[in-house]
Amino acid sequence: MRPNKAIKIDLNNDYPCPCRRRGRLMPIILTEAFGCDRCQKIFVLQDNNQVIEQLSSTYPYKQMWRWTGFRWVTVHPRIGETYLSVMVGIILLMLFVVLPLVLHSPASVSMIFWIGIAVLVLILPVILFWLARGR
Repeated sequence: MRPNKAIKIDLNNDYPCPCRRRGRLMPIILTEAFGCDRCQKIFVLQDNNQVIEQLSSTYPYKQMWRWTGFRWVTVHPRIGETYLSVMVGIILLMLFVVLPLVLHSPASVSMIFWIGIAVLVLILPVILFWLARGR
């Protein structure tokens, strides 16, 4: 069985493209970057030359891979770098701030108003997350 430990990426070697298009990553002269000869994407070295990151202006999340010596393995971002943590924070805010306001409001019209606001604030992060993941 082959190990999955990350191996330091050598700037003098060429590697297969992690985008699975049968391209080869070639070092770009005078930089710490690689370019694919097939898909024309550029990858830079990160984390002490053990991870490559795809340079992209259109993708909202960082795409990163580490080299095991035989293949590229996807490096997943930490939870703090995703929209999930923002959504959880907003939902917790709703539970601890808006819910007590709704329960302590005297009039039924006021209660309906606060419930409507709570639903809108809960749906907004879900829509933003859906839009961000769809790209």
